[in-house]
Amino acid sequence: MALQRDSQALWDQRIERARVLAETYPFAAQVLAFYQEVAAFQKSLLSGFQPASGNGKERAGDLPFQDCLDLASLLPRFPSFLSLVARVGTPVLAQAAEKLAREEPGHWEELLSACWKTGGSAAEGVEEAHVFFARAFLQPCAEELARRRATELPRFGSSTCAICGGKPQVGVLREEGHGAKRSLVCSLCLTEWDYRRVICPACGEDEFAKLSAYTASQFDHMRVEACETCKIYINTVDLTKNGLAIPIVDELAAIPLNLWAQENGYTKLQRNLLGL
Repeated sequence: MALQRDSQALWDQRIERARVLAETYPFAAQVLAFYQEVAAFQKSLLSGFQPASGNGKERAGDLPFQDCLDLASLLPRFPSFLSLVARVGTPVLAQAAEKLAREEPGHWEELLSACWKTGGSAAEGVEEAHVFFARAFLQPCAEELARRRATELPRFGSSTCAICGGKPQVGVLREEGHGAKRSLVCSLCLTEWDYRRVICPACGEDEFAKLSAYTASQFDHMRVEACETCKIYINTVDLTKNGLAIPIVDELAAIPLNLWAQENGYTKLQRNLLGL
């Protein structure tokens, strides 16, 4: 239970950070207000959450990650999440929530299962809009399950999460020695792992001249890291410039950075929780 309490405290910190950012960046206030609602639901989903027990002889931590989710126990909560998004979501998400709510529970189970198996990415035959619902609903459980595993992450991991296979959502710079080390944060289970500083996480390009970083004056601790080879970008939060930042939350406020990147021909490596 201590792990669950710690996890719930993390969600409280994220909700508070979104509130502070909404005051700092009024243009992102609506997005951040929506995130606060979603995060509060995600926190509530952890209450009483238990991993799958396998055949009764294995500990949950010994099961493959893909087999750790007891989806049957979570499915009854899914309509409440759809109702929340229908009430407070953007018009596009609200309409998608209403459409999804009319589907049979079997369809919800297929959607959630498909998203879980692909590390939070869109599976074949799954509508892009519906990926949001699956990833947002599964994210707190994925994070909790990842926290319970005794997985030793490599010093410099691959470009996808070693635990759930998810794509990175945001990059992070932290102080190390006289410089800053780089890490990536998984878009599904929120695991953070070290990653080489000068390399594209999308295509592996490591020629310095082909890797660019773009900043904007209103975001002194955030930047776009883009690859000129594959034209893919990821937003990075620099904790050496703002130690109060929470990468997965601050990245939501970087709407102008995303717009600039997309207007200049770059595609985001992985859309964030709200589809931006």
